[in-house]
Amino acid sequence: QVQLVESGGGSVQPGESLTLSCASSDNTREYYATAWFRQAPGKEREGVGCIMHGDGGTYYADVVKDRFTISRDNEKNTVYLQMNSLRPEDAADYHCWNPPVYHCTHLSLPESYGSWGPGTQVTVSS
Repeated sequence: QVQLVESGGGSVQPGESLTLSCASSDNTREYYATAWFRQAPGKEREGVGCIMHGDGGTYYADVVKDRFTISRDNEKNTVYLQMNSLRPEDAADYHCWNPPVYHCTHLSLPESYGSWGPGTQVTVSS
């Protein structure tokens, strides 16, 4: 039973950076991909980015492209989300999961996903 634990959130000022971590209890190569989603209060959950474990290909939402970078460390079974030039609209609870290929490339959720864990909170305020 795979377990994912997010960490690295915090409170920063606009323009600053944070790096989030998604640690897995299993080898991440046993799954097709790892994706990051986020949800702000009163808003729908949205895809942020995804990395394919096979070839390392990455996919990003337009709003974070060129600011956020996803990478992975197979030795540590951990995927990272490096967030630069943070904006107030980036404030949200961030979650990771292991989607099938379609939901990685499309940054989408299936009809029946299940429950989300607490994730890690990012606050951006001056």
